[in-house]
Amino acid sequence: MRQNMATSIAVASLLALSACGGEQPAPVENTTAAPATEASSTLAAEPEVAEVAFADLNGNAAAGEKVYIRCKTCHLLEDGQNRVGPHLYNVVGRAAGSVEGFNYSPANAASDLTWTGEILFEYLEAPQVYLKGTRMAFPGIKDAQERADLIAYLEANGEV
Repeated sequence: MRQNMATSIAVASLLALSACGGEQPAPVENTTAAPATEASSTLAAEPEVAEVAFADLNGNAAAGEKVYIRCKTCHLLEDGQNRVGPHLYNVVGRAAGSVEGFNYSPANAASDLTWTGEILFEYLEAPQVYLKGTRMAFPGIKDAQERADLIAYLEANGEV
């Protein structure tokens, strides 16, 4: 019974397929041929993503306060109050690796960076990529506007 049913289904499927236009199937391409050249490639080029510069954005300190919540686990805004990371009081304009009493990574301590808005903007996108060897485990903030907002918040909540 099962075999008869399977045969009936197979025959019905073949009949349905044969009624779909009756065209001959396209020949199968030789998959061992040389790879396609650039000119014959059918892949579309990926769109270019325009980079946004810090100067192109207006940071919003109120919005930046919400972004700062991600930083609070490791950083405080109070002068001299370090956690896992150094305090961020007066960070904009401060030399990297300069908070007294904080044990910086050699990469950070020897970086000769000054935390300007522009440098923070680039650094905060991917700290470990920007400053190889940093101990900052934070993966970064990919959204450019959020980074600009955070920097505006840091500026508004520290002596600049």
